[in-house]
Formats: sequence, C-alpha cells, structure tokens
Amino acid sequence: MLLYDQIQETKVFLQSRTHLTPQIGIILGSGLGRLTDAVDISVSIPYAEIPHFPQSTVEGHAGRLIFGKLGGKPVLMMAGRFHYYEGYSATEISFPVRVMKALGCETLLVSNAAGGMNSEYQIGDIVFISDHINFNPEHPLRGTNDERLGPRFPDMSEPYSLHLIALAKEIAGQLDIDVKTGVYAGVQGPTFETRAEYQYFHGAGADLVGMSTVPEVIVAIHSSMKVFGASIVTDIGIREELNKITHEEVLAAASEAAPRLAAIIQELVRVL
Repeated sequence: MLLYDQIQETKVFLQSRTHLTPQIGIILGSGLGRLTDAVDISVSIPYAEIPHFPQSTVEGHAGRLIFGKLGGKPVLMMAGRFHYYEGYSATEISFPVRVMKALGCETLLVSNAAGGMNSEYQIGDIVFISDHINFNPEHPLRGTNDERLGPRFPDMSEPYSLHLIALAKEIAGQLDIDVKTGVYAGVQGPTFETRAEYQYFHGAGADLVGMSTVPEVIVAIHSSMKVFGASIVTDIGIREELNKITHEEVLAAASEAAPRLAAIIQELVRVL
C-alpha cells in the first residue's frame, strides 16, 4: 500500500473515533508525558489500535494518541514517540506527522530530552531549538516522492519557525521562566554519546544532541507545517568528571522541568 493510502486509511479510522478537527499537533518526548495533564481530553487512543501506527517500546513514552483542547484550541497530541533505534524506518517514525497534517494540523510543536553540549547549559534548562543537524543514517524523504504529500526538494532554511520562537520567548519572559536557544544534533542512538562524540557534535555546531525530533521536523516541513521545538537538558555531555548517564536520570530531569515547559506550550497554543 502506498504511503498516501496508509495515511488516508489512518485518517478515516481516527475521524470515526472523534469529530474534533485538530489545528495543532504536539509530540511529547521522554519524561514529558505529564503535559497531557493540561489537555481537556476528548478521546485517547492506544497506538496499538491505530492502523499503520508503530508501537512505543521505550520507558517514558506512554503510547497514546490524544485528541482534546489545550488553551481552548483543538490539538492532537502524541504521548510517546517512535525512534529509529527501536527498529523503525525513518518513514515509520514520521508517519504520525503525516496523519496530523491530513487531519488538519498546520503547526507542529515537538519536545524532547537532550544532552547539553553548551557550557552555558545546566541540567533542567529549557532550550528552544533554532536549527538542527541531521546525523541520522536514513532520511525520511528517501525514495519516490509523492507530490500529494510535498515537494521533492523541500527548503530547510527555516525548519523551526522564527516567529514561533520569538512568540515563545515572549511568553517565557511573561511567565518568568528562563530559556535558552540552541542547535540540536539528531543521532541514531540508542547509546548515549562517548566523550569524543560529544566534542565532535559540539565542534560541528550543535548545542544539544538527542535521538529523535529531526525526522519528524523534516516531514513537517515537507508537509508545509510550521514547527516549534524545545529540548529539556537532561545531562551535560561536555564535562570534566567521568560520570555515567542513565535513562532513569534523564527521565527524572525531564519530569522536573516538564511543568515549566508545559506552561510555555499551553500559552503558546492559546495565542496561536
């Protein structure tokens, strides 16, 4: 079955479960599931019930698609995302973004937990993503292009909307929440980076590194969506001590900062 036909089949299934037409798609990263608490939920559907959807296999990713209202706006929220390291292709990872677009979403908000490589960052910092570098081994647009989904060669000069970044900074200031901006490096995973790799990515121009987000954003741009991205710094890669990084520590750091990011996203959705 063609990708376009898979999208349409999934769209029809979801429309049979709700009459809500979402305007904004939201993807929650590791440990950020509590952002769902701010949503007035209309329907919550396990990924296992949705045609052509992969399944979340990682702790901290609930695996549910949520239709509801946030800040008075109809939204479609992924509580848990998919990763290349789970064994899925780049096309499968980004499939939900295609479905969001087909259902009516024109804006995508993505969040993630990331390693910090900027000496000005501290664990728990919220960083708005200004750009990214794709270090993934597979590209989500590889293969025959379907013009019904987007152009063969999409422009990536502004993957993260400057307007949305400016708006989010203004909101953060009003909420007295300190935020930073930075470039995100997307990698395959699932290992955390070696010290040499952290230095390599930082030397290449990245401030953050993580195992998600980039394929989703590429597909969103291909689909003519506006994108806003935010990372929570859950570990510091450029460090002197040889401390180990664990997934449990990443989840704990993300959970601690999640309420602040939730407040920003909720207000951002309200004013869009």
